[in-house]
Amino acid sequence: MRALQERYQAALFATTAAMLAAVGLAACCQAAEWKSGIVWPEPKVIDPGPPGGPPSDAIVLFDGKDLSKWHNGENWIIKDGYAIANKTGITTKDSFGDCQLHIEWAAPEKIEGSGQGRGNSGVYLMERYEVQILDSYDNPTYYDGQAGAIYKQQPPMVNACRKPGQWQTFDIIFTAPRFDKDGKLLRPAYVTVLHNGVVIQNHFELQGGTFWDQPPSYTPHPPKAPLHLQFHGNPVRFRNIWIRELKEITPIKPDKPGQGKGS
Repeated sequence: MRALQERYQAALFATTAAMLAAVGLAACCQAAEWKSGIVWPEPKVIDPGPPGGPPSDAIVLFDGKDLSKWHNGENWIIKDGYAIANKTGITTKDSFGDCQLHIEWAAPEKIEGSGQGRGNSGVYLMERYEVQILDSYDNPTYYDGQAGAIYKQQPPMVNACRKPGQWQTFDIIFTAPRFDKDGKLLRPAYVTVLHNGVVIQNHFELQGGTFWDQPPSYTPHPPKAPLHLQFHGNPVRFRNIWIRELKEITPIKPDKPGQGKGS
C-alpha cells in the first residue's frame, strides 16, 4: 500500500511539473519582443589598419617623411622615419574637436638632467589641455607632472614608462568642452589616455586649461582648435602620429517611450 502511495505522489509531481513548464512556455511564446523604436544609422565600415594604425578614416599628421601638416615643422629634424623636437613647438594647420589621437614618442637614450628637465615635451589638445610627455623611468618629479599626467591636474593611475630611448605610445580619446553663445561652459572636457596600451587616465574631467603658473580654468574657445607638440629643450623623438575626428551618432528617436514594442 505504501509503495502504491509513493508511486501516485511521484506521478502527481511529474504531472504538475509538466503543466507548469507548459504554462511557462506558453507565456514565453506570447511575450512580445521589446524594441526601442530608435532608428540607428548604419555604422560606417573602415579598415582598422595594421597594429598601431592608422585606420582608413584617420588623418595622418606625420608618417615619417615630412611635417608639412604642421606650422614650424621645418624647425624639427626628420631622420630615419622619425622627427626630433628642436627650436620650437609645432602646431597643426588643421583644427580638431572630439578626437582619437595616436602618437609615438621616445625620450633621449642618453640620460641628461632630472625631474622636469629630462625628456620633457607635451601633447596640447586644442593648444590648451596638456597630456605630459616626460622620461618618468626612475626619474622622480611631482606626480601631476610625470608622463601621462594631465598637467597640474591629475597624475596617471600608474607609471607605465619604458626605459629612455625606447618607443612609447599614447592613445588619447578626447571630448572637447562645450560653450554656449555667451561663452558659458555647458560641458567640461574629458580625456582618456592609454600609455603603452595601459589605461592611465579614465574619462578624466578636466578642470580647465593646464598651466604652470596658475590654477586650471576654462576660457571660451571655438569647438575645434589645433593640436600642439611642445619643445621643452629636450630632443624628444616622435613618429606615427594620426588622429580620427569623432562624431556622435544621431539616431531618430520614437515620439513616445516604448513605441517600438512589437512582435
